[in-house]
Amino acid sequence: MKNRTAMTLLGFLVAVAAVFGGGYLIGSSAPAIAATGNADEDTADGHGDGAMDENMTTSDAGSGEGSHPAAGEHPADAVPPGLAVSERGYTLRLESPSVVDEGRADLRFAIDGPDGRPVVDYQRKHEKELHLIAVSRDLAAFRHVHPTLAADGTWSVPLELDRPGGWHVYADFTPQAESDGLVLATDLTVTGQLTPQGLPAPAATAEIDGYRVVLAGQPAAGEQAELTFTVTRSGRPVTDLTPYLGADGHLVALRAGDLAYLHTHPQDHEPTGGPQIRFAATFPTAGIYRVFLDFEHAGQVHTAPFTVVVDRH
Repeated sequence: MKNRTAMTLLGFLVAVAAVFGGGYLIGSSAPAIAATGNADEDTADGHGDGAMDENMTTSDAGSGEGSHPAAGEHPADAVPPGLAVSERGYTLRLESPSVVDEGRADLRFAIDGPDGRPVVDYQRKHEKELHLIAVSRDLAAFRHVHPTLAADGTWSVPLELDRPGGWHVYADFTPQAESDGLVLATDLTVTGQLTPQGLPAPAATAEIDGYRVVLAGQPAAGEQAELTFTVTRSGRPVTDLTPYLGADGHLVALRAGDLAYLHTHPQDHEPTGGPQIRFAATFPTAGIYRVFLDFEHAGQVHTAPFTVVVDRH
């Protein structure tokens, strides 16, 4: 009996090592997938191009700014993007793991390369060299920005962090020396008293800044589905969306609980102007996802948030 127990434990440890061998995980900051909840929305600035599942794109499916295996293409036990601070020799390093809750902070960080030095050369994809996303752990606050790179490899960006508590920060990039992009992530603490919020109930409509965005499409885990967002304003279709970083819109999805990361681009290779923005999406697992659609109109970027339930196929 003791031998059988020992062998069972050994098998479990081997399986865990196989899952987590590809990168250094955030560890305790990745709880199990949440089943319900409620959250408010915050506008985002910018664009990121990583993917938990790059099947969500047609022209540039990839994690980070390059082509990386889509989540739907990953082995079932693979670590999805957004859960590792290090991968393939690259490490996301924040200058400070915490900031004082003052509403706005200058976030500074570097991407250390396989040689241990900060990376200074990046590929420019979708008009930017790096896309930074910061989200509060309860998914109530979402930021999407583009930092500035200094000659020494230090990135910096002013960031609204007016919600105290835990945040998760994602860097989405492709080093010049690599053909595939990466999405690295780490935790950031904002000091202050946190009042957690739950996720909003799933709904097909989001109202944001006077716009109404309707989502059509029901994804099933592991199967490609088309998600179509229709943008209207004052009851009229918006047909003059501004091309934003080369696209009509950009979609980021975060899996509730562990905050695994998914980023997508529209199916249309060229901007159409709206009112519909379509994505080919493959969510790797069943569960609850918080989805943020960025689009630009009349000189401003708007972010429409949705809670999406992904069923088993």
